[in-house]
Amino acid sequence: MMSFFGNRRQTTETAPEPISKKPELPQGIVAPQPAVGFETVLGANSALEGKLKSSANIRLDGTFTGTLEITGNVLVGETAKITADINARNISIAGAVRGNISGRKVQLLRTGRVWGDIHAAALTTEEGAFIDGKITMVPPEGAVPRPDEFDETESPVGLSQGQDYDRTPGDTTPVGMGATEEDTDDMFHEPGEPEATGPSESPLVENISQDNPEVNAVQTDSSEGQAYGGDSGPDDETKQST
Repeated sequence: MMSFFGNRRQTTETAPEPISKKPELPQGIVAPQPAVGFETVLGANSALEGKLKSSANIRLDGTFTGTLEITGNVLVGETAKITADINARNISIAGAVRGNISGRKVQLLRTGRVWGDIHAAALTTEEGAFIDGKITMVPPEGAVPRPDEFDETESPVGLSQGQDYDRTPGDTTPVGMGATEEDTDDMFHEPGEPEATGPSESPLVENISQDNPEVNAVQTDSSEGQAYGGDSGPDDETKQST
């Protein structure tokens, strides 16, 4: 009996190991998405010639000759040698570009070199960057042009274009501001008044001569002296004879 039961194998059951579960994120938190890089990359040891169109971001580290029409962003690396016109949304240049550049934002790093014209709404340059060309700043998309504060076609107040200023007889201008001495003489004479042709006796002298007989006697003696032609009068001859 013992041998019968001794030959029977004893089986032991092992419990299954628990499966580890991934921790669940709390509700309302979204898992971070991987960073979006450059969809097209031209390596440093690559050379391409032609016309490249893309709606994504591209990076150029090699040699390219042709035309670039990109609706995304363009990065020109330090080892890049580009001979082409670049049209893109945002352009960052760290290498050498020979051609015109047009974009919304253009950034020139310290190692960037450009031989060509730049058209951009925003331009950033670091110290050491090189530009040989014309820079044109264009208004941002959707910007309303500001009206001119002054219209060059407007004429001064009171005068129209092509109309000269007519002087009327009553208008006078002081000497030194375009007027002559004749104009200043007209200022002191009323219209219709005769001009004086010689020295005239003042009314004040006439009143004094009428009130003082002595003054009249002096005037009479002076008139008699003038009658002798300016020579000495009779009284002077009497004095000389005596």
